[in-house]
Amino acid sequence: MTVAEDEGLRLRRATEDDLPFLLTLAARPEVADFLASVSPWEESEVRAALAADPREEGRLVLEAQAPDGSFEPAGGLAFSVANRRSRIAYLFGVMVDPAWRGWGLAGRASRLLAEHLIRELGYHRVQLEVYGFNEAALRVFERAGFVREGVRRAAYLRHGSWHDGVLFALLEEDLPGDGGSSG
Repeated sequence: MTVAEDEGLRLRRATEDDLPFLLTLAARPEVADFLASVSPWEESEVRAALAADPREEGRLVLEAQAPDGSFEPAGGLAFSVANRRSRIAYLFGVMVDPAWRGWGLAGRASRLLAEHLIRELGYHRVQLEVYGFNEAALRVFERAGFVREGVRRAAYLRHGSWHDGVLFALLEEDLPGDGGSSG
């Protein structure tokens, strides 16, 4: 089921058939080294997410248009409810297959999913966190319009040393044409 699409890019809900692609991608060292060490991309966690309420949790496949016009799996991303009462979603696990890197897919897909979560599912805020050492991701989310809100200093032990967590968010009123709603 397609959730959102933009020129040459499509986000759709992952299915059981997508498990091999997503699990293999998440396990690749050039991807896994940048995912949170607790990022739920293990098979049991992904299966549970596939069965969850799609308004509260989701694993999505990012599909990109190939030169022949067909759409191919190029990555994955996920969200979950961070706070129901305040309508906050947490975006995580943004992965792009190394063969598709350099096309701006991560930022476009993240923005597209955030807009879907806000406009279609009624969230007010979409937030995420990036390791401070992941300079490419920091640029991706800033270019995608997420606002850098702060830093959790030396919050995560990763790769044998302590690293900052950089916090980002996109609010309902940040989207053009919305003007925000009082929900």
